[in-house]
Amino acid sequence: MAAAAAVRRLLRGVSSTSVSNTSRLLSSTTSPPPHRSSNTNSPVAFDWSDDDADSSSHPPPSTAKKDELPPPYYDPFSKKPAVAEPSDPTNLQEIFHRMRKEGLTDYAIKMFDGLSKDGLTHEALALFAVIKDKGSMPDVVAHTAVLEAYANAGPAHWRDAVRTYDRMLASSVVPNAYTLAVLVRGLAASDRCAEAGKYLVEMLDRGMRPNVATYLAAFEAYLRMEKVEEGKVLLETMKGKGFVPDEEAVRGGTVKRGQVFDGIINLHFGK
Repeated sequence: MAAAAAVRRLLRGVSSTSVSNTSRLLSSTTSPPPHRSSNTNSPVAFDWSDDDADSSSHPPPSTAKKDELPPPYYDPFSKKPAVAEPSDPTNLQEIFHRMRKEGLTDYAIKMFDGLSKDGLTHEALALFAVIKDKGSMPDVVAHTAVLEAYANAGPAHWRDAVRTYDRMLASSVVPNAYTLAVLVRGLAASDRCAEAGKYLVEMLDRGMRPNVATYLAAFEAYLRMEKVEEGKVLLETMKGKGFVPDEEAVRGGTVKRGQVFDGIINLHFGK
């Protein structure tokens, strides 16, 4: 179906509002980088400050870059990303600059795609109902976009990802399954297995079922860090909340060779 085309047409009418909202969010959650070159990517440039910057000192552009035409058909079963990822995920300067300049259309499409592929069609459609009815980008998209940038930027920024999530909750913005999946996978990739496990449990507490890629990322981090016993405790905690791992899905989602595969299967199923 031509869902991607329909999504972009829907978002095109709110792209300038998205740019404005994004600029305000980034201004309120990051410190202005004093005395550094435009291509500097020091984490201080995007660190949190107690005194938020005044967004009026950095007015957003009045118009957003026109969206490129999407592919004619959108395949919800495709494993290809819905939109292109940044060529250098560690270049936060460039990523945040593009958010301010171009808005959040691509991030909204990624969220829609992620929710849809997890079978959360109702949540995906509700997301775009907000856009259609209110003519503005949902706050959950903006906060998740910033969180995702930090989560993908590597181990040096895992605390920034968690702080972004905490600020999201403090702003009374409710995360969805895509938000928490991004956070869990980012923490796992940074070998923060305990933190990844914490947010896996939070997903269950919120009535969400983590997809296989998300919970495997966390358990693989436990194995990499040689914390198998802690991983077993996490699994038992999750089972106590109604989580039942699907053996076929786990086998299909794990690279079928080496100690990681053997460890995952043994941890989950005692085989």
